[in-house]
Amino acid sequence: MADIQVKRNGPLTSQLTQSRALDPSQWLSRVMGFDPFREMMPLVGESRAAFDPDFEVKETKDGYLFRADLPGVKLSDIEVSVTDNRIQLSGHREAEKEDRGDSFYTYERSYGSFTRAFTMPDGIEASQIHADLRDGVLTVLVPKKAESVPKKITIGTATPEAKKA
Repeated sequence: MADIQVKRNGPLTSQLTQSRALDPSQWLSRVMGFDPFREMMPLVGESRAAFDPDFEVKETKDGYLFRADLPGVKLSDIEVSVTDNRIQLSGHREAEKEDRGDSFYTYERSYGSFTRAFTMPDGIEASQIHADLRDGVLTVLVPKKAESVPKKITIGTATPEAKKA
């Protein structure tokens, strides 16, 4: 199996490191399912989380498959680029227009820009990369070069003539 290096533009690199980096009050909030100190924080000026979509990357026998959950992101707001063996996926989700007369009871959706970069192993077919956005899920297929795809070798039995040689 190949080793794919992942780079994330946000402060969190994974769910595991995210949970380790929490201060005690954040940890308590996550465990209890709510933030007991939330009422003490003013709603105005509260920082909103940056848009940081989740990715799934898997290797198949023919290539590498990337999937990202991008609900509410327009096709025109996504860019996929490749340089040598590095693939970069970026985009943004814009905040909806807020009416000053509206009262929010909770505001958990995030907006903003994201960039994710993946360093691929040698043996990819960069000219054949295919990307598709359907139902809020970005799917990118990075095929392996034909010579990089494993081939099954048939094992035969030696015939008596072959044993004499």
